[in-house]
Formats: sequence, C-alpha cells, structure tokens
Amino acid sequence: MCNLAFSAPVQSTVPIGCCCPPGSRLGPSLNPNGLDPMQVLVVDDDPAILRLLSKVLSSAGYQVQQAADGISALEAIGRDCPYFLITDWDMPGITGLELCRRVRQLDLPHYVHTLMLTARSCNADAIAGLEAGADDFVIKPVRPEELLARLRAGARIIDLERRLVESARTDPLTGLPLKRTLHEQLERHLARAQRHGLPLTCAMMDLDYFKRVNDEFGHAAGDEVLRAVGQKLACNTRQSDYACRYGGEEFCILLTQMDEDRAWEWAERLRAELAELPIVIQGRPLRITASLGVAQRRDDTCTPEQLVDLADQALLVAKRSGRNRVTRFSSLDENGILPLTESWQARDPFKGLLARHAMAPAVICLRETDTLEQAAEYFLNSRVNSVPVVDADGKLAGMVSERDLIAEMLTPGARCRLVSEIMTAETVCFDEDTPLRTIYDFLCRVTLHRVVIVRDRWPRGVITRSCLLRLFNNWLTAGQPSGQGPLSSKPIDCSTARQWLRETTVALSEQAARTQRYCEGPDADLVPGIVAAAAGLQELINDLLTYSSAAHGSLYTTAARMADAGGGQGE
Repeated sequence: MCNLAFSAPVQSTVPIGCCCPPGSRLGPSLNPNGLDPMQVLVVDDDPAILRLLSKVLSSAGYQVQQAADGISALEAIGRDCPYFLITDWDMPGITGLELCRRVRQLDLPHYVHTLMLTARSCNADAIAGLEAGADDFVIKPVRPEELLARLRAGARIIDLERRLVESARTDPLTGLPLKRTLHEQLERHLARAQRHGLPLTCAMMDLDYFKRVNDEFGHAAGDEVLRAVGQKLACNTRQSDYACRYGGEEFCILLTQMDEDRAWEWAERLRAELAELPIVIQGRPLRITASLGVAQRRDDTCTPEQLVDLADQALLVAKRSGRNRVTRFSSLDENGILPLTESWQARDPFKGLLARHAMAPAVICLRETDTLEQAAEYFLNSRVNSVPVVDADGKLAGMVSERDLIAEMLTPGARCRLVSEIMTAETVCFDEDTPLRTIYDFLCRVTLHRVVIVRDRWPRGVITRSCLLRLFNNWLTAGQPSGQGPLSSKPIDCSTARQWLRETTVALSEQAARTQRYCEGPDADLVPGIVAAAAGLQELINDLLTYSSAAHGSLYTTAARMADAGGGQGE
C-alpha cells in the first residue's frame, strides 16, 4: 500500500495529443510520435490508490490500465504491453520487486519503463530495486508533479530507444524498411492469409545494370538513383502493402490481399513509371529500368522464405529473358526456367554438363584439428580465399575463409585455436552428379560466391562464380565460327579437327606429367620451370577450344549464325 499526498487539486484541460501549455508542470507525456497516448499499467493492492493514481494519469493524457496484484499485472502485460509500469513495492503474493524481475525475463515488443512506489529510502533497497529491473523510484507519499515529471523523463528514454530501433530497421538512403523488418511482416501476413484463405503476393525487383551507374558516374550518383526509386516505390504502394530495400539494388514488396494477376498489373505499371523516371546525373538524363518477379502464396507455402524464393525465381527468369520486364512465377515451367528455343538449346553451355565437369578440384583441404596458424600459412601461400574443412574421416565438416581468420586475429591465443572453432559448419554442397545448370541457377539467386562439390560427403571440388565465368569464356571461344588452326588461315575439316583434338589431349597429358616430375625434382627454384610449363599448358588448352569448334561446328557455329540472323529470339 502507499499514500498519496495532494498539494493541490489536479486538473487538466489539455486535450490528448496536444503539447503541454506554456508554464504547465502537469502537461501530458504522450507517445512522442504523435500516435496513441502512452499506456501505463498501475499495480497496487489498494483499490483507492488505484483509482487516485488512475485519475492523475488519465487527466495528464495517459491511457491507464489497472492490476490489483502481480499475477494480474503479468497477464495484462502479456495481452497488451504498456510503455510504463508503476508498481507498489509491498504487495501480497508477488511483490513489486519480484514483478520487476519477471517482467525483465519476458520477450516483449518494446521496453517497459518501470517505476516503483516505496517508502524505503536506504541504499540497499535502492540497489535491490535497480538490480531487479526498476528504472526509477517515487518516494511515498507520492506527489503528482514528481510522478508526472518522472514519467516525462522516462518517455524521453522510450522515445530514444524507439528511434534507435527505427533507425536500425530503416534504410537511411531510401527511407524504406530493411530486409529484417520485411520478414517480421511476412510472418504475420502469411499466417493471416493461411488462416483466412486470403491471397498474398510477393514481388522482387532488381534495377537493371545498376553497376554501370556506379562505374560510370560514381557511387553518389548510384545513391541518388536508389533514393529516387525508393520514393517512387513508396508512392506506388498501398498503406496495407509493405516495401523494403532487400539489399544493394534489390527491393522486395509484400502485396496483401492481391493475387498474382493483379500483382503483375501493379508491377507492370511500376516498371513503366520507373522507365520514365526523370533522373539527371551530371547534366545527362539517365534512364533506369527494372526487372520484377511476382509470386502468389501457394497452399504449400509454409514460410516467408519460401514465398520470397518463389518471387526470386521469377525475377531470375525476368533478368535472363532480356530484363526490363515482369515475370509471374505461374508462367514458369516446372523446372523454374523458361524453355529455350531450338537454336538456343544448341548453344546451351550447360548441355550435358554435371558439377564434376566444371569444379575446381579440392587438391588440399584443411582438417578440423589444424590450428589457425597452419590455416593462415596455407592461405598466404595459395591463391584461394576459402577452403573446405574435413573431419577425421576425410568427410566435409565445413568451410573456412580468410575473412574467418581475420576476424579472429586479435583474439588471445588465436594462433593455437583449431579450425573447427571458427569454420562455417553449414556449408552449401552439391553432389558431383548435380546438373551444372542447377548450380548456376543457385549462385545467380543467392549472395554466396561458391559451393562445395561432394561425393558421399567427401569434398571433391569447389564451384565458384569465377569457375562459371571461365566456363562461359571458354565456351564462347570454342563457339567462334572461324574453325581455323592456330597457325593457318584455312578452315579445318571435321575429321582433321577430331584427329588434332586427340593429339592435343595426349600432348596435354604428357605436359602435365612432365610438370609433375619437375615439381618432384631437386631444383630449389621451381618458378621458371612452372611458369614455362603453365604457358605450354595454356597454349594446348587454347588449341583444344579452337579444334572443338571445328570438330563440332554443326552444333555451335550454325546455331550461332541462326541466332545472329534472328533465329534466337527466345533469349
């Protein structure tokens, strides 16, 4: 119980939501964002005290809840979490001190600023209250002016905390929410859509060739483009929709109670408006286009990540189909890719290729028991920036990168720590017989740069974006229609090219064997011999690519000419 001492009648003619009149000491302390009044939960076992405190707080503009004991208070907080908790210290059952402790253990949507009413004034009691989770104390008998002043001070803390949270959830460049906030909204709206059978559609948007803007005009110009796109996106979404900056030049929009067809129409309007967006950089007009993928929630869509992934697959197809377009997930075939025309199927660089055909062999793997010093020495003496880690049986246990090592450099005793302590255990891996097209699709959709190729959990190699880029470059080289030998201007016939391919393959094997013997030799300086051997291997590889074009010219060169003449419209 507590006692109230009123030095003067408490009256307030200030309407809720307005500022305190000049000179007033009892003005309201409302939600700093100008929304609903701040909620206060008052807990006391004396009904008279509850009524008096509620009257003071209501007159000052607060929204007041009441609880007669600690159990009722915890139930009220669970139903509708207040911003302030005012509790008496001495109560039967759960005391105010214990109530503070339990509130701090709850997972609440925001911080609850707690004031304790008490006649205790010794340091030991103050320390006990603070340790239990109290933020402030009001000494009995309570004076309304002091109580309201302490609430206003607490409101400033709550406002600061709310602004910090908002800042952490909002992209400062576009003013749109960030990715982490989107998934919170997605969980809520997905559950509601599943419960009531409502449509819910996700749209993923990516700005086309945005890197060129940064490269040609600088990052300040790129920021200006992102800011303009963010404003356009905010203007084109309903209050019930949710748009966020997903990362880089990618945006994600949650369209509530909208099916895929209507979402496609909305996305088409947005795409057209973005293409007409008046952006002038360094005195030059800049045309921005965007690719979008839209996907509606399906009956088997159980998580927010699954819905975003469907839209991301549609976006990937939109980008591969020429960009500046909108693709519906429902328009994709069962494999999630658009069918290729006959000429483009002939030119498909992935045709018949599996992961083991394109992987970089895992020549060396670190062991879980290796130290960070040994790992650092390996990275310093190699040209890789990440490597698989194997367990005692030689099976894949994870991946470790230079970045992982750098993050641990300043840790005491880092040199003696084991690789297993810092490696990434959740490594993305594919079986060596996985179609290469599947891995290409995956690396296009995610931020990862590499995947590990395995056979029964044994690491066989790694496929990186660089590996795929090298594959494309070699494929284009092999697809040149010249069909000429390296030293001749005369076209090579198919049978001759096949014979040369066989001879070149034998030469490659011999050169590789000579290189191996050289590495095992006694020479102290291996560099000159290795450089020469590598040059010879590179020349032989170039010959292989050239001869393969002639040996299989009907497949590549004819299709290439058809596509260039207009037969490749299916791209």
